[in-house]
Amino acid sequence: MSLPLHADRYLDYLAAERGLATHSLTAYRRDLGLYGTYLEERGVDDPLASTREDLAEFVAWIRERPNARGQPYAASSVARMLVAVRGLHAFLLAEGLTSQDPSTEVTGPRPGRPLPKALRPDEVEALLDAPRGDDPVAVRDRAMLELLYGAGLRISELVGLAVDDVDLETRAARCRGKGNRERVVPVGRVAAAAVEAWLVRGRPGMMPADPALFCNQRGRMLTRQGAWKIVRARARTAGLDDRVSPHTLRHSFATHLLDGGADVRVVQQLLGHASVNTTQIYTLVSDQRLRAAFESAHPRAHQESTPRREGAGHDA
Repeated sequence: MSLPLHADRYLDYLAAERGLATHSLTAYRRDLGLYGTYLEERGVDDPLASTREDLAEFVAWIRERPNARGQPYAASSVARMLVAVRGLHAFLLAEGLTSQDPSTEVTGPRPGRPLPKALRPDEVEALLDAPRGDDPVAVRDRAMLELLYGAGLRISELVGLAVDDVDLETRAARCRGKGNRERVVPVGRVAAAAVEAWLVRGRPGMMPADPALFCNQRGRMLTRQGAWKIVRARARTAGLDDRVSPHTLRHSFATHLLDGGADVRVVQQLLGHASVNTTQIYTLVSDQRLRAAFESAHPRAHQESTPRREGAGHDA
């Protein structure tokens, strides 16, 4: 895949002016590379020469190509690629390099809006209790799981924590989220105690050479992949679905807060969402849980109504 002309300039803009995270920039680069391959096949050597027809055909071209796993691209992936391409053309227009944006009226498949998966409170308890024993690995894993659920952290935020980022006296953690935005989140008593145990009894035994809060058994900073594997392994130990991921605990954190009556804007701040619209998807999960509770508990939730015979009974 080759990037279309001006794409590097656009990616520099996203990094410097928009503060996009590294993994987001990687995704944009990959999507624009695919767009560049498509333009080359159509004999277009510059996106400034792209037409509305080129963009419309790009959608069909993607849908006919297999992804890296040899499967068709999902609607959500196609929609994400169009976001990258539209962003490039809007940038070229804003920079005065062109007088028109051919992507404005091009639409892709509308992806479904999957609801986040949240564990039940008893499932969370089982997961948090999975690391047994007082060896450094178990102590570390308990602290990690407690922070992921207790503070609603993203996995990148968790592994990015330095020792000095956690204040056990005030029970707060300073983390850096998407776009390198920094926020301070409260840490509950149980999570704070688990982190203290890790700092006192676990971390020194692994002889860390890095200021990162969490490290692997060789003393190196724990990676996102390493942390993901830990959560997956502990979920299996707890007898949970092996699709449980670090983000499952973040979903559960948000859902359980809303179930408990927390205001959606408070949850937005705790999660570090730039827009409350992102957080409101969790209200849909809570609504579904409320309906499920009603359906299972109310004596008349499942009863079929019986037509009333004319003249039967009296008016109240």
